[in-house]
Amino acid sequence: MPLMGSMVGNMIMLLVDRICLARYSIDSLAASGPAIYTAMAIVGFFTAVVGFSRSCVAQAYGRSGQGEAAYQAAIGIVVGVAFAVILLLLAPLLEQIPFLSHRPPSVTRLESQFLYWSAYFGSAMTLNMAFSSYFNGIGKTRITLIAGLIGQAVVIFMTIGLVFGKFGLPELGMRGSAIGTLLGTLAILVCYLAYVPRDVWSNLKGVVLKRNGLTLTDVLPRIIKGFNLGISTGLSNLGNAAFIWIIAGLGAIALAANNVNLTVNYIGIIPLIGLSIGCSVLCGNALGENDYPQIPKIIFATLAIELTYVVVISFFQIATPGLLLDPFGLSDKPEEIRRASIATSQILWTYSLAFAFSMTGSAVLEAFGLTRFLFVTRLILMWVLSIPTIYMTTMRHVGNADFLPTSWVIGSAFEAIIGALYFWRIWFAVKHRQNAIVLAQART
Repeated sequence: MPLMGSMVGNMIMLLVDRICLARYSIDSLAASGPAIYTAMAIVGFFTAVVGFSRSCVAQAYGRSGQGEAAYQAAIGIVVGVAFAVILLLLAPLLEQIPFLSHRPPSVTRLESQFLYWSAYFGSAMTLNMAFSSYFNGIGKTRITLIAGLIGQAVVIFMTIGLVFGKFGLPELGMRGSAIGTLLGTLAILVCYLAYVPRDVWSNLKGVVLKRNGLTLTDVLPRIIKGFNLGISTGLSNLGNAAFIWIIAGLGAIALAANNVNLTVNYIGIIPLIGLSIGCSVLCGNALGENDYPQIPKIIFATLAIELTYVVVISFFQIATPGLLLDPFGLSDKPEEIRRASIATSQILWTYSLAFAFSMTGSAVLEAFGLTRFLFVTRLILMWVLSIPTIYMTTMRHVGNADFLPTSWVIGSAFEAIIGALYFWRIWFAVKHRQNAIVLAQART
């Protein structure tokens, strides 16, 4: 529940960010969707690679307790620092990405500003992932909740201030949104540093100074599995970004309606991520204890909570779409955009339902270390089948905003198939008692 609370806090932070950009200018609203999704795709790759440390810590904690978990955390921190530095060095390249498109220069310029700063807040998020993986892996999720809430409070305050120039802060518009996120992630990092216990620092010192004999062969399997996970996450986020670009083919009305609904969709799915992380940790602990019969029970309990949440949110998306959409710029939009937005909101439940299964399945497979299956499944189902299907069907309805809900249903159907394949692989892994994570052992 603390993890779900943390995700709700992230959702509120994201809602504030999108509301600010929607209210700031028409260009910032148009730029916010592609910029945020592109940043999520890139940053998501780095955080996912480092985040695989959570599964290693969870299994080590279930198998041997705090000592081995601290050692796995130390390795994760080293990997996190390395990938954070790499992302930071990519900032000049990221700011050039928007200029590869044919969108208006006023929009691409704003996207470029955001993506440049995304390398900075993304590097901080990558490092934060290394620390949160330790706390989540040993079940101290209240620490990640506290750190997250503090960081989110900073982000909300700084985003409002830096976007609009309030509270004595400069007015920076789109750039201010990214800088506000950076300051919030740094606040989270400070909180983690204050909570990290001494045995983690002791193991980290030993790893860095090579006193414990750590070699590349100990770390390389973790990086490879994390790399597969990062590619899978990146493919998923890039697929979401591609979906936005494809929707632009339906015309300006559909694009505006879709941008308004993106945030409403976040409400339906982001809390599910926290629940799936909790499921992954508990499954990792069970795997460390070699308690395979416990895993289906954990998954069942997780899905019960997730589906209850989906039902509640879906009710509001279907029954009161205007109430959800108006804060994000729908209230002052033309009737054509309002109609397309409301029609789309009323079918978003299909994606939330499919996402509950695909996200939970992905998290559990990560606990098993079966990240290659995640990568291959996501690549084939999303990029070989789903995206081309949506593109071809959309190109047959150019300028028809009424086709927007159908595009969402097509994407939801493929996401449901991905979830079904994930659960089949979990069933097979439990039946045959598989575990693809081989932990490096601490040396004294």
